[in-house]
Parts: sequence; structure tokens; C-alpha cells
Amino acid sequence: MPAVKRSSKVVTAATLMALVALTPGAAHAGGRGGDGNVGQTDTRGDSDGDGNLSATAGAVVFDRSKNGSGGSAGPVTSSSGTWTPPACYYAPKYTPDQLQKYLEPIWNAESTGPQWDLEQRDKYVNGGEAKDFNKAKAGKGYWWDSYVTEGREGDPGALKCTKDIFWVDTGEAPPADAPEAITPEMLAQLAYAEIRVPSTKVDLAPEGTTKVNLPTWAWLDTAKFKPVSVTASVPLLNVTATTTAEPVSLEIDPGTDDATTYPASGVCPISGDHIGEAYAKGKAKETPPCGVKYLRSSGDGSYQLRATITWKIHWTGTGIPDERDLPDGTFGADQDVVVQEIQSVNR
Repeated sequence: MPAVKRSSKVVTAATLMALVALTPGAAHAGGRGGDGNVGQTDTRGDSDGDGNLSATAGAVVFDRSKNGSGGSAGPVTSSSGTWTPPACYYAPKYTPDQLQKYLEPIWNAESTGPQWDLEQRDKYVNGGEAKDFNKAKAGKGYWWDSYVTEGREGDPGALKCTKDIFWVDTGEAPPADAPEAITPEMLAQLAYAEIRVPSTKVDLAPEGTTKVNLPTWAWLDTAKFKPVSVTASVPLLNVTATTTAEPVSLEIDPGTDDATTYPASGVCPISGDHIGEAYAKGKAKETPPCGVKYLRSSGDGSYQLRATITWKIHWTGTGIPDERDLPDGTFGADQDVVVQEIQSVNR
């Protein structure tokens, strides 16, 4: 639901529920489906016959048809640590009629205080910024308002978009004092948050149980780790961006300091159609190109070997002539490895 701004009174929970019922533009958020996709505000809606935004329309539409799927798929985490997609942004939200249907019930309920209500009427009805909600411009632009990215509602960054609802003519740029107005790059960043990649379980030899000081080979069939992508768009603006994730390397964390990794960095690059090399009979004394050697027994338990894939993230978008990068992403999984002492027999 669009936020009620600059209230001079406390808005009770009951009042908010009433506003949801009265507001035609209230968002209908969905949940995560079995295919790993995230539910999103209903962005399709219906046209009023003049190509105008429908009463249930949102701003951004996601195409996840080329995304990773399945119960083990999960979101990548930016390897830069602090980088995140935008928590809020501005985009088209109302036609003139829709803005009227959104604001008037709020004013009539006096939920925001008579002074603020009067200021808003002067701004949107009496000509301060628009006359009669800009109905004379119907079909020639939209009222823009802030959106909070799904799942970021409690993020401090969601409070950055404090500008009042504003009008933008079709084909014109948003005002300079709205730096969070949607752009192809922001769409690419929002699509980044929707990327889902397969979980990472490496093949090991020996499998599951190995011996102290015995090199354990690790490898992955990259056929399971093909590039995935999500496209985000604002149909009203004819602006689109596609964000793509491609696997580039596997990092192995043995789960203990009493281990040696191969290579020493623990990072195994992709080579052709595989990461590492599958073990074959006769290679027991060779050093694996990707793997681990445990130096101490796991006792009665096991070590948690963590295998993490790094994904290179890049995007293309409307009006962008070249491919551009976003921070790399990572996603990994743990698996149990039992390490036993080598038993010697005295004769």
C-alpha cells in the first residue's frame, strides 16, 4: 500500500486497514512459489481502454522464465559485502482518476489531520501543483510515487524516498530532486535480487568418508550450473533491463584449519565444461587439481565441507550500448565429510 506521508496524527492499525480497503492501488503481494520465484505486486491489471495504468498495477514486472528453479535454488549474496539493490524507488503509480480515488478517502477520513489535508488539496486539486488531479492531462503522463522493494520494508534505505507524489509527462525525465526515480540500472539491480541459482554439492572421491592425509578429489559438472537471468521492466516507460549470472569458480572450505586445499587458495576455476577433475582409477597418488586433504580425524563426528560457487553478474538494458557489471554473487552449501585415521596392522 502506498505510504501515508507527513501525518500530523497517529494513524491507528484500524485506520490503516480501512485505508487498504478504500485504496484502489493497494498492492497484492504474493509469496514464494514452488518454482523458487518470488511473488510480486500484481503488475498486469487491466487497461481502461486508453492505455492507462490499471487500478491494481504496480511499477516493475519480472520475467523469471530463465531463472534458476527447484527447491534447492537460492539467492546469490553480493561478494562486495555492503552492496544491496535499492530499497525504494520512484515509478509511475496513478492516473489522475486513480490519485483522486486514493487521496480523497484519506482526506475524508481525516486520518492525516485537517492542516495536512488542506495542504494536499491545495497542491493536487486547487492548482498548487495541479488542477483537479491533472485530469486535463489524462493519458499524457502519470503521477509517480515511491515503492519499497519487497522484503526491504524494515531497511533504513526504504526511508530515503520521502518526496510527495509528483507528476511526470510522458517522455519527460523525472525531476532532479527524485534521484531514486527508476532507471535501467536500478531495474538491473532489482532483477539481481530476484536471481536464483542451484545449490552446490560437489562430487567427492572418496565419497562421504575419507582418510587422514589422503587427497580427496572434488569436481562439479557445470551442466548443472548454466547461466541464469531475470528481466525487470516498467512497461509504461518501455524500459527494460536483464541481469545475468554466470558461474566462474568454486571455492572449497574444508570446515577445519587442519586441512590442505588444492589449489592452496581453495578456489577452483571453471575449465571448459567442468570444475576440477573427476577421479579415475589409478590417480590415488596424484595431486587433485581441485580438492582437499584432511590432516586430522573428525573423530566421532564429521567436518562440514562448504562448497561455494561465485557467479559473475552483468546486465544490459534499454539505451545501454554495452554490457555492464554488478558485484559478483555467491551461493553455497554444506556437506558432511567423515575423516578416519588410517589403520595400520602389525605382523
